[in-house]
Amino acid sequence: MTDLTDLLARTADQTPVGPPPLDALHAGATRRRRRRAAGLTATAVVAVAAVIAGTTLLTSHDQTAPVTSPTPTPTPIAPATRLVGLDHAAIAVPVDWPTNKSRCGTPMVDTVLIDDPSAGQYCMMYRPVGVESVKLGRGGPEPKLWTDENIVIGGVPAVRRQTTCSTGSNKVRICTGEVRFHDFWFRAESSTSAAEVDRLLSQVVVTPDLAGVPSYQSFPQILTGTEYAGVLKDLGLKATFRYTKNPNYRPGQVLGVSPAPGMMLGLGTTVTVTVVK
Repeated sequence: MTDLTDLLARTADQTPVGPPPLDALHAGATRRRRRRAAGLTATAVVAVAAVIAGTTLLTSHDQTAPVTSPTPTPTPIAPATRLVGLDHAAIAVPVDWPTNKSRCGTPMVDTVLIDDPSAGQYCMMYRPVGVESVKLGRGGPEPKLWTDENIVIGGVPAVRRQTTCSTGSNKVRICTGEVRFHDFWFRAESSTSAAEVDRLLSQVVVTPDLAGVPSYQSFPQILTGTEYAGVLKDLGLKATFRYTKNPNYRPGQVLGVSPAPGMMLGLGTTVTVTVVK
């Protein structure tokens, strides 16, 4: 007999033999069933929670977030403009700009200057801040500056005189630039910025089908009605005369025209010329 067999035999001899403990077995089985039920219940709760969580996740991913369109930025509306010019060239200015709103030749508000009656007054006024102006004038070619730029507008040669700025005694900075054709010019001035001068002068155009009513005061000599009618004819416009008596002027002298100088007209349009009788 081996040692292992002997050990088992002695253990069996020392173990009491009796009826099986049925009550204990039944109690143990009951406890095991309860533990299994509790375990199953817990497992079910965990499973349900997992399902709910998964459903929530799926739902949150599947739902499409509301798309909000960005508020469109309103496009600035460019102000309405009108053309003012001489011969067959013009510059666009805001339609609400008046003409010759100046004192002592100095613009007080945004304005077009042509035959400005206040320019001959012997006085001085300071230009306010934020005032733009466009002046139309007639005169032959000036000596070319090294900063001048030769340009072409609508097939017509011109000169762009560089925009320069200076500060006056009232501490207001005024910027000036010009576009010059052969015998007339457009000058823009601004107490806002040099960029405003450049913007204004960028709107100079050549208009073959339009002609500006010529200024009868800008010629080197005093024009008679007949001479002024000849100028109109050269531009493609017509003249009709209205006579008036005025002892302060010599007969035949032009006292006024309608439409006003600088207004752009279609070719063949008639201009009324007021002449001293």
